[in-house]
Amino acid sequence: MKAVVVEDSRIAREGLIAMLADYTDVELIGSADHPDTALALLEENRADVLFLDIHMPGRSGFDLVESLNYSPCIIFTTAYSEYAIRSFDFNTVDYLLKPISRDRLDQAITKLREHFALASAQGSGLPGQNSTDNQLLDINSRMFIQDNEQCYLVDLSSIRYFESCKNYARLYFDESNAFIKISLNQLEKRLPPAQFMRANRQYIVNLRAVTSIDEAVKDGYCLRFNDGKEVEVSRRSLVRLKELLSF
Repeated sequence: MKAVVVEDSRIAREGLIAMLADYTDVELIGSADHPDTALALLEENRADVLFLDIHMPGRSGFDLVESLNYSPCIIFTTAYSEYAIRSFDFNTVDYLLKPISRDRLDQAITKLREHFALASAQGSGLPGQNSTDNQLLDINSRMFIQDNEQCYLVDLSSIRYFESCKNYARLYFDESNAFIKISLNQLEKRLPPAQFMRANRQYIVNLRAVTSIDEAVKDGYCLRFNDGKEVEVSRRSLVRLKELLSF
């Protein structure tokens, strides 16, 4: 995750930069002491996340965000709690009050990672990157899912199947299910093909979660899962099923 720190206090700026050096997945690509210099920096190098002070001479951190032509994630860093409500008008991941403790920064970085995990799962890519990025997930990947007010951190391996629901996909895992705004066609490009297979137009299934395979009423097979669900394999997918299961 490419990051920029914007802070007018040299001591606070250098202190935050020093703490961020401990997070190997956060790449600091620059820092600035004023919104104007930050804007010039971000026009040349788009950051995925800004660690942004709010109260600065001349222009505020809010003014900077409103001047950008894209929407990076924001972790506000400020000594003023009264700006918290307005901060949620932006793509805010967290709001840190100075002095920033290591524990509180850890929490913010965790939220940031979860945010990017969700973006990756939904195929939206990272802020400032091409949204058509189809980086393949592996079976050990984890997905952050926010379905209305409920949040989940789901192991990809625990998902039994995905069901198409118009512009959404519904995933079934453990004793739960949740919706994500992504089509099965988009999902199919991201999932590890050795474990996940498009069974038919309606379902993508995790072959490791299949408990038995029976012959279908028509030609083909019916996959059974431990929750009692049965998913029929279309003729189009039958060859692929036999290749994956070697029978």
